[in-house]
Amino acid sequence: MAERLRSWAQFLALLGALWVCAHAAQASQTVTVLDDRQQKVQIAQAPQRIVSLLPSLTETVCALKQCHKLVGLDRYSNWPESVKSVPRVGGGLDPNIESIVALKPDLVLAAGSTRGADRLQALGLNVLRLEPRNHADALRVWRTVAQALHVPATDSDRVWQGIQQGVQAAVQSLSPAARQQRVYVEVSPAPYGASESSFIGETLMRMGVANILPASMGPFPQVNPEWVVQARPDVIMAGDSSRASMLQRPGWARLRAMQGQRLCVFKPDESDMLVRAARAWPRVRS
Repeated sequence: MAERLRSWAQFLALLGALWVCAHAAQASQTVTVLDDRQQKVQIAQAPQRIVSLLPSLTETVCALKQCHKLVGLDRYSNWPESVKSVPRVGGGLDPNIESIVALKPDLVLAAGSTRGADRLQALGLNVLRLEPRNHADALRVWRTVAQALHVPATDSDRVWQGIQQGVQAAVQSLSPAARQQRVYVEVSPAPYGASESSFIGETLMRMGVANILPASMGPFPQVNPEWVVQARPDVIMAGDSSRASMLQRPGWARLRAMQGQRLCVFKPDESDMLVRAARAWPRVRS
């Protein structure tokens, strides 16, 4: 009996050792991902020190439950609350190269247009350039970041499915009358609007709501205020900075959206949630 117990204990110890070895091998396995320039980026180990230079990438990292690994951020990353204490290293147009290098990151996440990305690579840093612009991009970037961070596909897929369920619940909450509304979304008081081809426009389409700005105008076209008057939207959505100027535009006071008080004004944080492709879906879920 003692010999059997000893053999069983040895067998369990062997299984434990095999599991540890297999887990270690998986954790150290090099992954290769493609960035937005279709360049291969090799990541040998799960990154432990991450610098993010784009708010949507910051929020993707956090949605994947890797927020604690962020050691440096751009000045505009402001969600979730925990990232507000992370050191700032400039922005996509003016990153502080010296500060980033001093943080000794093992992965830098940046947009394709981020200035200084080539310089960071030349200094030996691993730079992954990604920028979600629409729904398809959001899923692609989600999976790429998860792979780069060595997050198991089963875990990242489970979180993604939860997000999608939250979005679908929001879609189903709309009444048939709400789905018949024609909407104008203003993203800047210039004014610039969000068309059907933007992330915001795609979200409206998914909800069954009509957008007065067609995809042919480009994602965020500058709009002639008189064109909006002629389009006669039922609902207007805009940031707080646009509200004051709207009433001064010729003909806007007569719009049914203005007269019926169907003007939905977003605070800065709410506007961020709308225009950042990575934040809108996690926030719906939460």
